[in-house]
Amino acid sequence: MRYGDLVKPSTFADDNYFQELTSHMRENDPLPFIEPDSHKAFWVATKHSDIIEIERQHEKFLNTGQSVLQPREVERQIEESGQGQILRTLIHMDDPDHKKFRALTKDWFMPINLRKVEARVKKIAKKTIDDMFEKGSELDFVKDVAVWYPLRVIMMILGVPPEDEPLMLKLTQELFGAEDPDLRREVESEEDRMQTIMEFFAYFTAMTKDRRHSPGDDVASVIANAEIDGQRIGDLEAMSYYIIIATAGHDTTSSSASGGIHALASNPSELSKVLRDPSLTALTVEEAIRWTSPVKHFMRYATEDYSIRGKEIKSGDALMMLYPSGNRDEEIFEKPDHFISDRKPNRHLAFGFGAHHCLGNLLAKMEMKLLYQELFSRVKKIEVNGVPELTHSIFVSGLKTLPLRIVPR
Repeated sequence: MRYGDLVKPSTFADDNYFQELTSHMRENDPLPFIEPDSHKAFWVATKHSDIIEIERQHEKFLNTGQSVLQPREVERQIEESGQGQILRTLIHMDDPDHKKFRALTKDWFMPINLRKVEARVKKIAKKTIDDMFEKGSELDFVKDVAVWYPLRVIMMILGVPPEDEPLMLKLTQELFGAEDPDLRREVESEEDRMQTIMEFFAYFTAMTKDRRHSPGDDVASVIANAEIDGQRIGDLEAMSYYIIIATAGHDTTSSSASGGIHALASNPSELSKVLRDPSLTALTVEEAIRWTSPVKHFMRYATEDYSIRGKEIKSGDALMMLYPSGNRDEEIFEKPDHFISDRKPNRHLAFGFGAHHCLGNLLAKMEMKLLYQELFSRVKKIEVNGVPELTHSIFVSGLKTLPLRIVPR
């Protein structure tokens, strides 16, 4: 098996090959050291327990600025541009900054606040399924449903007006789909690639000015007026905060929701199970998230020599935590390559683990549960009606097309 294929976006767009490759790793070399020509050398944690061991010790394995694997050429272009760190989000921070910045919006994503917006999210879910049925029995579930529903939810929470939703979707797809031939922005250099980030910055700079003048009951107002240690947070940190919520806050949920529907449509017995028993929806949501694992990896960097599985990690070494592999670990999950709609327990790692556990995980699960409940209460049958396609990306990816035939009750 060619372990170096992990640096190729096309590998993640071919799920059969990706699962075959990572299964071979877990069985034969669960912590390989990869030295590709195009990227820096790195270790790959493919096992559930190893990912937890690394994430649990966040003081020994840091994020630094390179929390996502980049080609050497991209790293060189960034360095030569003199722009330094392009984004500084929660995923780029370590303590003490990480804990302080996380605390700024943490309350917004806790159950007490989510209950306040649940009725509004449910209304968005109903309208989404209403609109879906208006399109007829044949549709693309990704393009017609999955990309819009979580986008509208997170924009409502952030405070972005509905007329700007298409712009947010376009910029998100350019950011996460930078390696995909259908989604990427046409670029010739890293400077061109930066235009997507700059458009985000321009939009949220204007929003910051507005929210400082007239704060409202939304997350944008919290970020615009946030202070840490008595000082207003910097522009880079504020803009990065907006961007991570506006992008990861909906793209990953879209991938999980559509990937779960694809799995159910491909397994009629599992679909029948959830259609018969709506109480299983929460378990089905968890399984959809495990199954898709939209965030494919994060990088960590050892601060000291450390031994895992008898291998010596040296201080400064890069480690990739490969979440989709950990979520198919045969030692943790019974029949890991089967979508089991009522799987329990389900100790998946799709939201990470420990200090960097996804801040918006409860919102994502609530969104998916409400969408699935609305959909399952109104359909009789869901069938795959063509060949689905996955995004080419080694970082955040999922289905970019899902042709379905949906029969209403």
